Amino acid sequence: MTRQIAAHIARTQFGQIMERAVQNDERFVVDRRGEPAVVIMSVASYLQKIAPEDKALKAMRDNAARAGLDKL
Repeated sequence: MTRQIAAHIARTQFGQIMERAVQNDERFVVDRRGEPAVVIMSVASYLQKIAPEDKALKAMRDNAARAGLDKL
């Protein structure tokens, strides 16, 4: 679900907005002077819907995890 909010509301309630984005998978379009400026959404939602992981990169990540090379 996408909600439109004013910039001053986003500024004063940023923590609550972040929590709702993560927990409820909500998106917020923040407008400044009536014009949409930015979108706030969870990283999980972004990766799933906007920038899905490349298949080759996923395969490399899975191979590294199996070999135990995914830890710092």
